[in-house]
Amino acid sequence: MKVRVLVRLRPGIMDVQGAAVQRALVGLGFGDLRDLRVGKVIDVDVDASSVPAARVRVDEMCKKLLANPVLEDYTIEPVEASSLEATSALR
Repeated sequence: MKVRVLVRLRPGIMDVQGAAVQRALVGLGFGDLRDLRVGKVIDVDVDASSVPAARVRVDEMCKKLLANPVLEDYTIEPVEASSLEATSALR
């Protein structure tokens, strides 16, 4: 079962990397930028028989290693296998 974990800093936690990226974009002429926060995406393929079982297992992984529960929130979403393969950068 393939799932995607989206990890973001909790509201109120200073996002130093996001602030640096925002300043750089404004410097490049994107003055209409209101806010920007940086997070991380983790794609996981776990041996589970159902989406709920996969969520439980990946939730354990997040609590132990993938996210810092003091500073970060995370969501777990099921994804189609083709969706993982089709993800590519725009050029």
